[in-house]
Amino acid sequence: MAIISLFSAAFCHGDEIADALVREQGLSLIDANLLGKAAQQFGTPQDKLLRAMEGPPFVFNKFTRKRELLLTQIKTALAEMLSDRQIIHGYAAHLVPANIKHVLRVCLLADPEWRAEQIVHERNASLPDARNLVREEDHKRAQWTQLLFKAPPWDKTLYDVKIPLNATGIDGAVKLIAEHAGKEVLAYSEAARNSLQDFSIAARSEMALVKAKHYHTVSCTEGVVNVIVNEYVILLERLESDIKRILKKVEGVSEVRVKTGPNYRPSSVFANVDFELPEKVLLVDDEKDFVMTLSERLQMRDLQPATAYSGEDALNLIKEETPDVIVLDLKMPGIDGFDVLKQVKTEHPEVEVIILTGHGNEKDKELCMELGAFAYLEKPVDIDVLSDVIKRANESIRAHRDQ
Repeated sequence: MAIISLFSAAFCHGDEIADALVREQGLSLIDANLLGKAAQQFGTPQDKLLRAMEGPPFVFNKFTRKRELLLTQIKTALAEMLSDRQIIHGYAAHLVPANIKHVLRVCLLADPEWRAEQIVHERNASLPDARNLVREEDHKRAQWTQLLFKAPPWDKTLYDVKIPLNATGIDGAVKLIAEHAGKEVLAYSEAARNSLQDFSIAARSEMALVKAKHYHTVSCTEGVVNVIVNEYVILLERLESDIKRILKKVEGVSEVRVKTGPNYRPSSVFANVDFELPEKVLLVDDEKDFVMTLSERLQMRDLQPATAYSGEDALNLIKEETPDVIVLDLKMPGIDGFDVLKQVKTEHPEVEVIILTGHGNEKDKELCMELGAFAYLEKPVDIDVLSDVIKRANESIRAHRDQ
C-alpha cells in the first residue's frame, strides 16, 4: 500500500479518518511525532516548529530566515521517517516531494457552511462564531500552500484525490482512500525506495546550505542534487563554487548542478549596498499613517522595518523575536513609550532604542537617556537624520558584539 499524505480543511474529521486508516489498513501514523523527532534531533522547541508551519510569519524572517531553517529541520526529520505503509496527516503532508511516486496525496474538504454547522453541533458555538473560526483556519492553510506552492490550499494540482466529506461521510472517505492507496501503480518498489533516498539527500543538502546561510530550492534525482537560485546574487560563479563545496560533504551526493530560476537576476556592480544598516528595525507608534509613511521612506533607503501600533503590540513582537533597533514614540495609550523603553533595556540591553516623539520636552529627554535610550529625536524628523542615527545605533551594537 502507498504512503498516504492527508491534508484536510479544518473540521473535516481528518484525525478520525487518519486513525481509522491506521486501524483498518495497518498503517503507521506520522503526525505530532514528526515534530518530536525534529525537536530532539535539532534541539528546537516543538512550538516553534509548529509555528513555522501553522503560525503567522516571523516578524523579521526576511533577514533571519528562521522559518526556512525550521522547515528544513522538519523536512530532514520527515525524510528519515518515511518508508512504506505510512500515513502523514496535517500541514507536513505537503513537505513530501512530488517525485516520490508511491504517495497518494489526499485532500479532505467540505463546504464552509457545512463545517460551521459541525462546529455548532460539536462545540455548542454560535453560527457566526463558527463561520469566523472556519475562515481563520482556512486562512492559515492558504498561507501555508501559498508559501510552498504559490497556490490555494485546495488547488487540484496538489492532490491525487479530493474528497468532499459532506458527501461521503467519514466511513466513505476511509473506504475511498483505502481503495486508491491499494492500487498496484502505487505499490512500494525499487524506484520508490530510491526516491525516498533522494528525498533524504535533498533534505540533508538543504540543511547544509541553510546552515551556511544559502537559501535556495533543492531537489535530488538519483543522487544528483539540483539547486535553483531564484533571487538576486552578486557573483553567481562564486556562489556556485561555494554550493558545490558545501554539498560535496553530504553523504549520497554524486553530483551537484546549480541553475538559475525565473526570479534570478544578477546584481549590478553599481548596486547601492550599505552594509552599515541593521537587519531588524521595529517602528512603534500609535499614529498608523505616520508609521506607514515612515516605513515607506526607510524602505527607500534599503531598510525593511517591522511595525507595531501600540506598546503592548511592540512587547509581544519582541517576545517572539528581538530587533536590533527600535524607533519608539513616547505618548501612546495603554503601555506608553517610557514603559516599553524600560522593559526593553531591562530584558534586552543589547537593543538600541531611538525615541522619536512629537510631544517631548527636556525632562522627558533626560528620563529617556537615563533609561538607556540611544538617541532622542523630535517630530517632524528629517529622514536622512533618522537614517544616520539608525546607522550609528547599529555601529554601537556591532562594537559591543565585537568586545
